[in-house]
Amino acid sequence: MTKRYIIIGGVAGGMSAATRLRRLDEHAQITVLERGGHVSFANCGLPYYLGGVIEERGDLLLQTPDSLRHRFDLDVRVRTEAVSIDRDAKTVRVRELASGAEYDEPYDALVLSPGATPIRPPMPGGERMLTLRDIDDVDAAMAQLEVAPRTALVIGAGFIGLEMVENLRHRGLEVTLVELADQVLPPLDREMAGPVAERLVQNGVDVRLGTQVTELGADFATLSDGTTVPADFVLGSIGVRPDTSLATAAGIEIGERGGIRVDDRLRTSDPAIWAIGDAVEKTDAVSGDQRLIALAGLANRHGRLAADAIAGRDVRVRDALGTAVVGVMGLTIAATGWNEKLLQRVGREIRVIHTHPASHTGYYPGSEQMALKLIVDAKTDEILGAQAVGGDGVDKRIDVIATAMAGNLTAADLADLELAYAPQYSSAKDPVNMLGYVDRNALEGLTPSVQWHELEAELAAGATLVDVRSRAEYEAGAIPGSILIPLDEIRARRDQLPEGKLIVHCKVGQRGHTATRLLAQLGREAVNLDGGYLTWRAGTTEIVRERELVG
Repeated sequence: MTKRYIIIGGVAGGMSAATRLRRLDEHAQITVLERGGHVSFANCGLPYYLGGVIEERGDLLLQTPDSLRHRFDLDVRVRTEAVSIDRDAKTVRVRELASGAEYDEPYDALVLSPGATPIRPPMPGGERMLTLRDIDDVDAAMAQLEVAPRTALVIGAGFIGLEMVENLRHRGLEVTLVELADQVLPPLDREMAGPVAERLVQNGVDVRLGTQVTELGADFATLSDGTTVPADFVLGSIGVRPDTSLATAAGIEIGERGGIRVDDRLRTSDPAIWAIGDAVEKTDAVSGDQRLIALAGLANRHGRLAADAIAGRDVRVRDALGTAVVGVMGLTIAATGWNEKLLQRVGREIRVIHTHPASHTGYYPGSEQMALKLIVDAKTDEILGAQAVGGDGVDKRIDVIATAMAGNLTAADLADLELAYAPQYSSAKDPVNMLGYVDRNALEGLTPSVQWHELEAELAAGATLVDVRSRAEYEAGAIPGSILIPLDEIRARRDQLPEGKLIVHCKVGQRGHTATRLLAQLGREAVNLDGGYLTWRAGTTEIVRERELVG
C-alpha cells in the first residue's frame, strides 16, 4: 500500500526528511506543510544578505515548491498551517492561510519540524524590535533599511547577534550592541570572549555589557543602567524557544528542558510521530542530560535519520556536542562541548589548558595567532570542551577536537594525531598536537599550572609571580606585582628568587613551561600560569563603554 507521510515544517530538518524519504520510497505520498512563504531557504545566510555580502535574495532560496515537485515529486504547501493533530484518527487539521479554508490530511507517519520562535521580552515599544528567522523577517528588515537609518541597535551578543552587528557595520550604520551578561558570546568563557569584544570596539561598535533594554522609543533605546542609545533600526537576537505548541496540544510528551522528547530513533511518545530540529531536546554528549541545541547541522542530520527510521532502517543518533563557529570582524570564533563556567557550576573536576599558537609556521608569510582552550576531566583525561579564537585555521582545529571527542579520544591522545602538514597550512607540531603535549605534561605532573582567575588568590596566599619574558616585553605590559627574571637568567639569578611558591609566566605559556621544569629541578616549588600573559590579559581586561573611546 502507498504510504502517506506528512512533514510539518519545510526548512532544514523538515526538507531533509522529505527528500530522504523520497529517495527511500518512490511510491509514497509525501506532503510538506510550511506556515511561512518559503521552504528550503538558507536561514544561516540571512544576516549576510542583510549586510549586502550576499547580494541576491534569490541565492537564499535553495529550492522552491515547484522545483521540489519536479525533482522529488513532493507536495509542498507554503502559507499552510498545521492547526492540530488527531492522533487517534492519524490526521492533521490543515489551514490555508490565504483563504482560511480548513481540511484534514491523513498520515501513516508524521514528522514534526516546527523549529523555534524568537524570544521577545515585553517592553514599551517592543513591537519595533525585528528578528531574523526566515525570509519574511529579512524582507521586513530590508524594507526598513531602505529608508537609510543611521544608527542600529542589536540586542543580544550571541553568535547570531554578532553576525548581525558585523553586517550592519558593513552597511555603514553606527551600531550599539547590548548584552545582559558581562561578556559577549556567553557560551564562551570570559578570557576567550574578551578579544572578540575588543575587536568589536576597535571596529566602531558601542558594546554595552551587563545591561538590558527596558524601552524602545521612536529612534532611541533606554537601558537598565539609565543610559540611552540611538536606535533608528532595532534587531533582537536574545535567543529562541522551541515551538512545541502543536505537540503539546496533541498530548505529545515534552521534556524537562521544554523541547519535544524523542527516543534514540527520534520517535516521540506517539509511535507514529517523529520530531527533529530546534523544537526537540538532544542528548548532551558530555553530561548525558537533555539539552536544547538550535543548530542547522543537527537539524539536517536528524531529518535524514528520522526518514531512515520511518523507512525501517537502522539508525544511530549520536549525542550532541553543540559544535559552532562564527566570523566577526576578521576573527573566527568556534567552540565544541561544555565551557569552564558550566563545568565549575556542576562541580566537575577539570583541567584547563590555554595555548596561543600560530595558524601555520611563522617563517611562511601570513601566519595568524589564535587562542585555544581545552577543558579536560582531571581524573579520566576525557575531553569535555574546547574553544578557539583567531584568524585562519581556527575552524579546522575545533573540528579536529570535536571529531576526537566523538571518537572518545583522550586529551593526551591529541599529541599522537597524524595531521596534514605543510608550512602554509600548519606546523610540524600542529596546534592540536601541542594541546596534547601540554595535557600530558600536566597529567604526568611535569608542569603544574594555575589559571588566570586563580592568580589573585594564589598571590594573596603568599606565592610570588615571576615574569620570565624579556625586559622589553615586561616594559610593554606586565601583571601587577610580578618580578622580572628572564628565562635565560634564571640559573644565574636563582639566589634572587624569594622563598616559597613561585608562579612563573611568559607571553603564552611555552617559556613558562621551560622555567617551571628548570625550577623544579633546582628544588623549587613552581607552577606555570596557564596561557601566560595573553590569557591573563584577555580575562581581566574590561570593555570601556564611553562613546569617545569607541571607534
